[in-house]
Amino acid sequence: MRVRQFELRLLAVALTILWAAGAGVILVAYRPGGPVDLLVGVAASLPLLVSVASIVWPPLVRSDRGSAGVFWLGLVAGLLLLPSIAGVTGQVVEGGTQALLPSLEVVYPWALALLATSLFAGIGISRQFINEVGIGKRRIAASLAFAVVATSVIGGVYAGVSLADEAALRDRPATHSRFGPTEANVIPPECNQALVSATTAKLELDLWADVDGRSVGTVNLNGSRSGMDVSWTAQVVRGADLFVQYAAVRRGSAAWLLGPGGAWTPVPPAELDGDMVDASAIAGALSLGNRATAENRGFEYVEGARARHCRIAVDGTTFQTSFPQVVWLVGNADTSTWRGELDYWVFGDGEVGRIEGRINGSAQEILPHGLLATVNLRMTATDRDTPVSIATPRT
Repeated sequence: MRVRQFELRLLAVALTILWAAGAGVILVAYRPGGPVDLLVGVAASLPLLVSVASIVWPPLVRSDRGSAGVFWLGLVAGLLLLPSIAGVTGQVVEGGTQALLPSLEVVYPWALALLATSLFAGIGISRQFINEVGIGKRRIAASLAFAVVATSVIGGVYAGVSLADEAALRDRPATHSRFGPTEANVIPPECNQALVSATTAKLELDLWADVDGRSVGTVNLNGSRSGMDVSWTAQVVRGADLFVQYAAVRRGSAAWLLGPGGAWTPVPPAELDGDMVDASAIAGALSLGNRATAENRGFEYVEGARARHCRIAVDGTTFQTSFPQVVWLVGNADTSTWRGELDYWVFGDGEVGRIEGRINGSAQEILPHGLLATVNLRMTATDRDTPVSIATPRT
């Protein structure tokens, strides 16, 4: 019995550590700016009272089958806690003002873990007040009642405080957004008006292509631009087993390119004129002439920044000129007859911070037996007009 009691108490300590870890993340790091941020962390710490109780009064059961069942109950509680802790940690690290209980998918592992922990502790607590051999019906009923009441009370307090904090934040404008101004009185310009060219930007570009719904490749590009200086790295996946990397740097009157398996090669700076990512898109697809008949799809908020959502039609030649990286997916295929559309978001500073779109056409030159090829695009230019340093590559 002493060995069994020690094992159960050790499991209870492990559960307490897990609950403390999850609560500690919220208590220390969760600060979206609401009036009761601290109380959310305090409410998240309430399950510690239950887990500590299982250390003081371990759920000891005399029968071997009952002991195995109780041990597995505690183990399941711990396993359910792990994804909840990971989810909360990820949300807190990413920041934002959303509640910590945004959906049923996020809530139920935490609630089940709390119910299992409460039942685990309830079996030990009931042993102090109900004198039955083993785990009789009265003791089971008391343990279940304790688990349901404890889960309902703690869950209700935590959910209530968290959602109250979120409600207070709902109508509060964001104080900062990487996409642009957050002031409510700033009106983004019309879709067909002149755009402001950002002096600097952090860049992300994703392209993915498919033929008749079957993926043929992806491109993931990350980098920065400062005026006409630019630096980016792109990972390209073609088919199931081909992975290559490209990179480019232009700094002042010098430029370099890096191809698959090669070394940095000096090139004329003009060779990168079309590889400026956001600047190339604005000069090409989003030129004033192409936006003359742009469709205004209304205002939207992108991470707290107000933007006007616009849409234009685009042909294959313009698409490939504005985003030359598409050649890594379509090769030498003739895209001049392809057609598609681009959505772009103009923010309060008159700059474009987001572009999404797609274009499609004949797949014969990509896959001989294919019919329709589609290339999808997503580009963001964030933290615009903030200082950016473009470093010379190590050749």
